[in-house]
Amino acid sequence: MPAPIPRQRAIPAVESGQAQAASPGDGPSKEEAPRQTDPIGNTTAGNTTVGNPTAGDTGRTAATRTNSVTDSLSTTGASGATLTLLVIEDDPGGSTVVPELLDAAGRPIRVRAARNLTEAERLLTDDVHCILLDLALTAPGRSDDDDELAVLKHVLELAPRHAVLALTASGDAERGAEAVRVGAQDYLFRDELDSRLLSRAIRYAVERKRSDTAERRLAEGRMRAQENRRLERGLLPTPLLDGSSLRFAARYRPGRSRALLGGDFYDTVRTPDGTVHAMIGDVCGHGPDEAALGVELRIAWRALTLAGLCGDELLGTLQQVLEHERADEEIFATLCTVDIAPDGRRAGLCLAGHPSPLVARPGRPAQLLPYDNNGPALGLLPGARWPRMQVELGAEWSLMLYTDGLIEGRVGDSGERLGQEGMVRMVRRQLSEGLRGEQLLRAAVNEVRDLNGGELTDDVAVVLLDRVA
Repeated sequence: MPAPIPRQRAIPAVESGQAQAASPGDGPSKEEAPRQTDPIGNTTAGNTTVGNPTAGDTGRTAATRTNSVTDSLSTTGASGATLTLLVIEDDPGGSTVVPELLDAAGRPIRVRAARNLTEAERLLTDDVHCILLDLALTAPGRSDDDDELAVLKHVLELAPRHAVLALTASGDAERGAEAVRVGAQDYLFRDELDSRLLSRAIRYAVERKRSDTAERRLAEGRMRAQENRRLERGLLPTPLLDGSSLRFAARYRPGRSRALLGGDFYDTVRTPDGTVHAMIGDVCGHGPDEAALGVELRIAWRALTLAGLCGDELLGTLQQVLEHERADEEIFATLCTVDIAPDGRRAGLCLAGHPSPLVARPGRPAQLLPYDNNGPALGLLPGARWPRMQVELGAEWSLMLYTDGLIEGRVGDSGERLGQEGMVRMVRRQLSEGLRGEQLLRAAVNEVRDLNGGELTDDVAVVLLDRVA
């Protein structure tokens, strides 16, 4: 709910932006050099720089104000929103009189006043764009002997996404520069304020904060992308095919937006007897729990395969793993396993509710392997069995294992699904065009996405094994 605004006790005209400019008696006694702005936005007095574009966002997250402040900063000016300034000063109506302030379009800048940090926290709502802080204030729980910038650090913790201007005594440029180093966008001298200088400093501070926030978001995005790539390398399998003449290729595309992994999983290993085992599976659902379960099943499959299990015994053990690890009893997984004999000419096929692989041979059209003995998906029927079918591959072939995300995409405006028959026709055409290996998989996934009219909602995993005579 909106924060309550306390009764103004010092400058009643400030909130509406109609306060009078400071009188001559309030300014410095000596003649001032004209103030200018250099090309990068520093505020200068003669040849002496009294501002600095350097900003340091502390990176700490406030409990009550997060992205809404940043969004407000990013739309200020472009949308015509009125700037709002929060003045935090121990006596706003005394030593510092805030003059009438105008933004770049000539509109009044709203001003709120707080005499201490407790009042400031109540007034610091999401529509505040900039804070003018008197560095002479004392931070809560601190004495005068503590850090002289403690109040600034407290405000930066309180409002990490707001632009901050530090207000200090005339001639105390060293303290102002230190305030900028700590995290303020600029600093101003208390007895040199005028409407033009302060209005310009507010606009510059807001723009600098917006630039800093955008740069930080870009850096965070790059870091997340790097972490995701490292995590992906750890979660996606590395095929163990040392000593095999088979060629391996795979494509993976999660259906969830910005997801690293989906519920699809695959793996390929070669056991000491020369048999190559390949697997592809799909956990129902698209959330992180399903993705984690898919990784667990893949790791379990690899361990069981290397331990010598295959066929019905392997799938029965995997079903036990799924039943123990799934978050809900309705969760199930489909699976396709293939074990290719050491001579590469024949294979054993087990299907647990999964689409049958596609095989392509020279001089023959690509076709689906038999799926008459397709067993139930893992996790549906206790004590289920999964028959192992023997298939002849021949001397030269390509075997494609895939998940249903490849065949359940829509085709054009008709709304019909591509289906297995449509996929077979598509792959036949691509093979006739000379596509093989990684190029074939990339073309297949891209064409399915284009036929769907955009990104696919389901996860897609495709594995291709080739044997060349």
